[in-house]
Order: sequence, then C-alpha cells, then structure tokens
Amino acid sequence: MLYDVTLCIAYDYQNPAGSSRHLVRLMPADLAGAQRLVAGALTLTPEPDESRYFTDFFGNKAVEVSFVERHDSIGFAITARVERFRQTECFDTSLNRTGLAAALARHIDLGPVSPHHCTGNSVLVGIERETTDFASAFVTPDMSAFECITAVGRALHDELRYAEGETSVDTPMIEAFRKRSGVCQDFSHIMIACLRGVGIPAGYVSGFLRTIPPAGQSRLEGADAMHAWVKAWCGPDMGWVEYDPTNAILAGEDHIVVAHGRDYFDVAPVKGIMRSWGEHTSTQSVDVVPVEGR
Repeated sequence: MLYDVTLCIAYDYQNPAGSSRHLVRLMPADLAGAQRLVAGALTLTPEPDESRYFTDFFGNKAVEVSFVERHDSIGFAITARVERFRQTECFDTSLNRTGLAAALARHIDLGPVSPHHCTGNSVLVGIERETTDFASAFVTPDMSAFECITAVGRALHDELRYAEGETSVDTPMIEAFRKRSGVCQDFSHIMIACLRGVGIPAGYVSGFLRTIPPAGQSRLEGADAMHAWVKAWCGPDMGWVEYDPTNAILAGEDHIVVAHGRDYFDVAPVKGIMRSWGEHTSTQSVDVVPVEGR
C-alpha cells in the first residue's frame, strides 16, 4: 500500500525563546521487507541555525536542530510518500515462556534489535506488581509467547477506555493503568509493562495509523494522528511481532512506522530545551492518504 503522509506540529510561546535546541524523529522509516520511504522532506519554521542528521542507537533516523535567534514559535512539517508492504500471514512458531527465557539467556547480541534492551525497567515503563498480576491472569505456562501477547493485548483493550484529555504525555504508566483510561501512548506503555512482567521482552513503536471514516462520511483533513503500538519478542525463530493494543490487532498495512525504542522516551517526535519562561501551546495535524491506484 502506498501512502502520502503530511504532518504539522506548531509550538507558540507566551514569551520569546532566546535560543532552543530540539531532537526530531518524525520521518517514516525505511525497513527492509516491511516499509519503504519513497521520498520525504522535513521543513522547519523558522529555518534552524544548525542541523545535524544522524541515526540513533536503535536505528531511527533523527535530526538535531538549534535556534540561536529569538523566536516566539516553531513549526515542524513533513511530507512523505511511503510504501507499506503487505505482511505475510503470521504463523506462530514462538516459544513458551520457559523456552523464551532459556533462549534469551543464550542470546549474546546486544545490538540495536537485541531483546535484552526490552526486558527490565526503562525510563517511562517500570515493571509493577499491579500490571504483572493483571497479565498473569491471562497467560498460562503452556501458552506460546505469541498467544500470551495477543491474550494480554485483547485483555487490555477490553479493560482500558480510550479517552483523550484524561492523561498527558507526562502521565506515569501506572497512573494510567489505575485510571483504566488513556490514549495510545498509555495503552502501549501498559502493555509493555505487562509483557515484561511475565518475561516477554517488549518495546515501543511510534508512527502513523490510517483511519477509515464511518460509511457514508468523508475523510477529515488532518484527522489522522501520530500513533503508538508495541513490539514483542517471540524467540529467535519468530523474532519480533508488533501488536496494537488500542485496536486489539496486529500491526499491518495501515501502520506506518517512524521509530522503535524501549518506550516513548526513546522515540519522542520532538524533544528539546529552550531559554524562555511562561507557558506554550501546541497544535498537531496529520493526514495519511492512500495513493489512488496503488
């Protein structure tokens, strides 16, 4: 499936910033066998005084930008054409949790895709007794890792309520779990905690999700949003699978990947510091449009 993706993020400051520096991860990824970035452009307003493009430890494309002149707003915009390949049917060749633990102990690679990075506490996801107990109620010793992943994902989808405005980007994972509500970031962090708690390595995926309007209604420009879902390791044969707990589905052709990490801290779309004071407001719009005839 071929998509045209546009995104605009704008920040307006109550008082001008004397200078600022930002780390940006917004461009869709190139992933062998899964996704191809055909073309893409990042535009910043005002134009930054310095830019540095690089690939981070987890293989995500990023750009670091700095502004040294006073400014009272910043805009980030991307336009991209992305080809998302049709995924083959998922055959469960994963290990049970005992076998998975043994395979993990034998796994000595500590490279970017190593499951060892996604087993313990990370910056925004701690292994909590409450989330571990929740997951343990839906898994058994004889279930495969893949069966555990889908069982926990479905249980969270049934238990949690999607509600914008009840949490923020800074809401701790365990607080969102106790509220039993949140958005895709919260759903993903909670599922990561649940899976790690029962011995399944799990991490975070940021990206875009094509949304389909109800029958008879037209698409709304900018109605799509940045999305988040989970990756989980099923052993050396099956490798990583991606699951979307917000929608209780495996990630597929409608999921466009931007970055992978341990949690949101590793893949935040825009992260930065500035010399200023007072409040700021932000707006975001995203549009994911299938290219006709492809």
